[in-house]
Amino acid sequence: MDINHEYVNVQDALKRIGGSMDLYKRLLKQFTGGDYIDPLEEALSTGATEEAGRLVHTLKGVAANLSLTKVSSKASELEHCFKNNVDYSEVFTELKSAYDVTMQEIAKMN
Repeated sequence: MDINHEYVNVQDALKRIGGSMDLYKRLLKQFTGGDYIDPLEEALSTGATEEAGRLVHTLKGVAANLSLTKVSSKASELEHCFKNNVDYSEVFTELKSAYDVTMQEIAKMN
């Protein structure tokens, strides 16, 4: 398994969940079955910033728990942008890119 650890830190995740690769794969399957980016993008496009903040906070937490490091980091940056009322467009683009690459990395695990 040749996984880019900048995006998915398998060893860290396995430590967090007691070493079970089967469990980790099930959790990743749940993650990939969810839709995190589209609802966030929709909330941003409609100006629902409170909803966007909630969605990015959820994504940050789920990604951190699964050791999806790049997504967690970019979601944290985006959350910071929301809290400080600064332009988030570049960070959101980076988050979408990190999410896409992370999904590709997860697909390699199957």
